[in-house]
Amino acid sequence: ADVFLWRNKKISAGVLGGATAIWVLFELIEYHLLTLICHISILCLALLFLWSNAHTFIHKSPPRIPEIHLPEEPFLQVASALAIELNQGLKLLRDIASGRNLKEFLMVIAAFWVLSIVGSWCNFLTLFYICFVLLHTVPVLYEKYEDKIDPFAEKAAIEIKKQYAVFDAKVLSKIPMGPLKAKKV
Repeated sequence: ADVFLWRNKKISAGVLGGATAIWVLFELIEYHLLTLICHISILCLALLFLWSNAHTFIHKSPPRIPEIHLPEEPFLQVASALAIELNQGLKLLRDIASGRNLKEFLMVIAAFWVLSIVGSWCNFLTLFYICFVLLHTVPVLYEKYEDKIDPFAEKAAIEIKKQYAVFDAKVLSKIPMGPLKAKKV
């Protein structure tokens, strides 16, 4: 939260600058992740190999290369948490698709439609970068201008409710609905 609200400006700027550098590297320069990993590995292995073989000529001690072992438990925890979240999302989509709540169904369809339009404008990395920048700018702007944003948001919410009432009266109320079946326990 402190990074997103710019409590420590150096860390927040560093995170945002790092994300911008990664985006520039992969999007504008069109570098690829696998290529980057391979080039870094080649460079590291070549330097360590040369240092290991040249240590007798330059009278330096050979490099001490640590043995790296990644524990299995954190990966299993992340996978388990991800599986739980995905299952909850799929359950929510199943409940929406069951036809019990037309308003919720239409909101989800509209959200997916807007996301598909935004997705056609840019690729995933650019969309991820835009969201990342928004996460670093919107909270701090809201905190700074909260007294001006809240009345505007209240007016927008009232207007949306009015428009939905008109849409409900003119369109949704005219859709024939069959009897709802009781939920099975």
